Parts: sequence; structure tokens; C-alpha cells
Amino acid sequence: MAPEGHSVDQLLGQARTELSAASSTQELAEVRAGYLGKKGSISQLLRTLGKLDPAERKQRGQAVNDAKQAIEAHFAECRAALEGSARQRALAETQLDVTLPGAAPRRGHLHPLTHVTRDMVSFFTSMGFSVEEGPEVETDWHNFEALNIPAEHPSRDEQDTFYVSGGNLLRTQTSNVQIRAMTGRTPPFRFIAPGRVYRHDLSPKHSPMFHQIEGFLVDDRVTFGDLKGVLFAFAKHLFGEETELRFRANHFPFTEPSAEMDLTWKGEWLEWGGCGMIHPQVLERCGIDPETWRGFAFGMGIDRTALLRYGFPALRLLFEGDVRVLEQI
Repeated sequence: MAPEGHSVDQLLGQARTELSAASSTQELAEVRAGYLGKKGSISQLLRTLGKLDPAERKQRGQAVNDAKQAIEAHFAECRAALEGSARQRALAETQLDVTLPGAAPRRGHLHPLTHVTRDMVSFFTSMGFSVEEGPEVETDWHNFEALNIPAEHPSRDEQDTFYVSGGNLLRTQTSNVQIRAMTGRTPPFRFIAPGRVYRHDLSPKHSPMFHQIEGFLVDDRVTFGDLKGVLFAFAKHLFGEETELRFRANHFPFTEPSAEMDLTWKGEWLEWGGCGMIHPQVLERCGIDPETWRGFAFGMGIDRTALLRYGFPALRLLFEGDVRVLEQI
């Protein structure tokens, strides 16, 4: 900055030199403040004009104002030049070389439930099972009545089932597909039916929507031993050759005899699903003669299978969409 006593022209020349030498807009602003700020050189000269006689005051005031405007104009030019250079550098740094190979987008992956469902379906289709689907909004007949579930059964209560308008409901099991698939068909046949089901369960440990897979086979010579053989092979396919199953007698309205399935997991027995021979009344309601044909059916939760297979500690982790959890699969 010009020392005290320098002429206005000298002050202007020095200001231009310092503004031109600034290498950043921040430095440029600091130089401007040194001349045009409240304590700047030009501002100090303006404050001394009152001590001059009128004739000299007018002449010197004009010179100081001209210098002030010249500094402002040169400051604007220098700032525009610096900002233009900064833009050019930014463009150069981000310039796209179209001759280079394109950057591959980040790849996603399938949800654990999709992996498990596809593996289950693949196993059964390799054994000749066909895949069937059915509506999630179902009639009382297909969800309860045709499956030999009486009117007073607790599963029909509104505390367990989501009812919708028109007397329909959200299916509580994929067994409704069994009824639809068997009706109007002549055995032998074998089907599986994976899909979403709904229960009026608001427990924080459970979900009101979850996934099941249903399997059934009808032929003229089918035994409970055939059912056990299929399920043993299925369990070993999913969890390894060391996996064992056990069958505990139970009661389901749509199978007779019926059994609960448990499998070995980390040295313990865990409940996995239910199974049994298709009840003769269910066959009759589908138009199949139970004197000629017999069949078996089974079902298990896909979500629970995924928990066991991948080691998830809680069912909710499958549905919360936390990428940090899902990316571990």
C-alpha cells in the first residue's frame, strides 16, 4: 500500500499493481479493502479534504474520486479474470474423455428372500413339480371351507384373519392355491405354491405379512413315506447333508394323518413346518375320488428358512430394507 504523502496517481498505480498480482478472489478482496475500506488509503484521503481550502478541495476531491472509481473498475476486471480461470480449471479437472471405457454402474443384488424362494422352487421343479400361483385376496371357500376348516375354528376369527369387503379376506396360507390347482384337474399331478400370506399378528417379534411355500402331490400310490423322503431331501438341499428331520404327530383340518416337522440347527431341534396326507374330504371338495387317489401336502415359512440359512437374528431385518444388513448376504 502507498506510504503517506504519495500522490493520488502513485496510489492508483500501486493499487492496480497489487490487484493484478492477487492470485485468488480472497486475496483480491483483501487488497481492495486496503484501499477502499473504511480504513483504506483512499478513504483516509477523502477524510482529509475538509482541511483544504475550497479551490484545492474541489480539485483534489475530483482526483481522489476518479482514483476510487478506477480502483473499483480494475478490481471488477481482476475478479472476472480470476473467476474465469477458476471455471476453466474446474472444467479441465472434470473433463470427460469419451475415448475411455465407461464407468460400470454399481451392481445391486437379490433380496435374501428371493434367493431362498428361487432355491426352493428350483429344487422342486427338478423333481417334476409345477409352480402354481393364486390370489392374495381370497374367498372364504378357498381359504377355509374347502380345506375342511370348520366355521368355529379360531383361525377364522377376526383376531387372526384380515377380512375385506365383499366377504373376502387376505389369505392366511398358500393352501388356497392347493384347492384352486386341484379343482378341475385329473391326477396324477404335483405342484408347489410360494407366495405372501397374511395373519392379524401385531407382535413385534412377527410380521402381519410373511411368505410360505406349499407343496402337494396326488397319485394312486402315495404314502407318508414318500412325503418324508421328499422332505428329507429338501432339508438336506437347503441346509446341508448333516441336517436331520423329525416328525411329531399333530392335527391339521386339511391333512390326516398330520405332523409337525422339526429340523436340527446348531445342535437343537427347531420347528420348521407342517405336513400330512391330504384329507379325503379336501379331495372330494376338489372333485377327486379319495377311493382312487391319495396325496400329501406340506408347507413351511420361507422367511424362517431364510433366517436359519443366513443367520439373521430377527425376522424384521428382512423387511426393514437396511442395506448394511442385506449387503452381508
